Amino acid sequence: MPSAIDGLEPQPLWKHFAALSRIPRGSKNEAAAAQFVLDTARQLALPARQDAIGNVLVVKPAAPGNDRMPSVCLQSHLDMVCEKNADKVHDFTKDPIELVRDGDVVRANGTTLGADNGVGVAAALAVAEDRSLEHGPLELLFTIDEETGLTGAHNLEPGFVRSRILLNLDSETEGEICVGCAGGLDTLGTWNVAREPARPNAVALELGVTGLRGGHSGVDIDKGRGNALKIAGRVLIALAQEAGARVVSIRGGGKPNAIPREAFATFCVPRSRATRARKLVGRWEGVVREELGSVEPDLRLRVAEAAGDGLQVLKRKSQKQILQTISALPHGVIKMSAAIPELVETSTNVAVITTQGDTVSLATSQRSSVASEIEEITQTVRTIFELGRAAVSQSDGYPGWKPNMESPTLKRALATYASLFGREPDVRAVHAGLECGIIGETYPGIDMISFGPTVEEVHTPEERIVIDTVPRFWGFLTALLKAVA
Repeated sequence: MPSAIDGLEPQPLWKHFAALSRIPRGSKNEAAAAQFVLDTARQLALPARQDAIGNVLVVKPAAPGNDRMPSVCLQSHLDMVCEKNADKVHDFTKDPIELVRDGDVVRANGTTLGADNGVGVAAALAVAEDRSLEHGPLELLFTIDEETGLTGAHNLEPGFVRSRILLNLDSETEGEICVGCAGGLDTLGTWNVAREPARPNAVALELGVTGLRGGHSGVDIDKGRGNALKIAGRVLIALAQEAGARVVSIRGGGKPNAIPREAFATFCVPRSRATRARKLVGRWEGVVREELGSVEPDLRLRVAEAAGDGLQVLKRKSQKQILQTISALPHGVIKMSAAIPELVETSTNVAVITTQGDTVSLATSQRSSVASEIEEITQTVRTIFELGRAAVSQSDGYPGWKPNMESPTLKRALATYASLFGREPDVRAVHAGLECGIIGETYPGIDMISFGPTVEEVHTPEERIVIDTVPRFWGFLTALLKAVA
């Protein structure tokens, strides 16, 4: 049976990407992927070691004649965001990613692809394998748990990496070089809710908000896409006011760093108001489609019968606190950069809501390239949670990466790209979290840039690699290693 990667170049990179795609590697479940890297290093007779947290470092000696050249670290992360369409049967703890070639892209079948950052891992392994390349001493660093806490980068120990030049392979637009990123953290609100039995004449219904595009909560936050949790919250408030709806449970979103694409809520209404509730949802679908139709053409609001025996609904006070909090929380761009055109400076994402028994949890994430603005927006979010009587907790967060436009590696990269393709690449900072900020704190003065092939719609089941950008990325990477040498 033909493979999705048959005939694609460079063949070693795609080979490693396909092999990695067969290994479950959701965040905090990277052990098998780390072992794959260690096994590959052993097969290539390259020294490799793993630190206490699980990061892997592979060392490749310099090509003949380049032993005295500066050491370069290629860095990528092993984990991936695990998102799937609601109707897709897939277990990310054991099922392989199904690769599909679709015209000029490679995507997955109904799930995230894992090109973020599997393509960087594959490129580094292809460099390790290729004995024809000209380069100085190389360190290949593979970190864990980038997507849900940057745990691997946070726990790098001084001395684990010795290179003073680092090429991060986790950017997603070929022809661009990234030199800075936002910092951020997650804020979680949790309610211990009070419940009571649904009334005997109540009808149980389920609201579904589906068909949204979602996306990366950093790089896609300025695209005006719908947020399934915010939409569901609006509709539930209307259902409560106009049809006497009492909420049983709410769930939606997948990861704090992804804009939520779907949300579902089970609720009860008096049987006499069931028809009114259905019509109300239909009316709200029209309202939201009018607001978002040009961006979200596949948006759907649906209501269906739900199992209704013995249901316990939220007491009115708990329900009001949760729905008003969802309504009050900001989502989207808070401030654009005045210094860098078209760069989002500060944003927040209403990300994931879960109901487990008598506990409802709502996760949000905040980002900014200005440390004081992270403090301001997280304080805003915290205050709203507290006003809604939620218990609030926050992650440790991660630092931003300040651009260094005088970087020797950047200047060499600009010249190398121009010599290959006849133009200089764009240089930009991104409104996303990269490990470079943390690595720069652990290894002060390390000279870093980030680049990669074009990967679109990351953190969604529409994630895809644009095929013809991969050879250009590979050509630039290998030429830059030679230029440094």
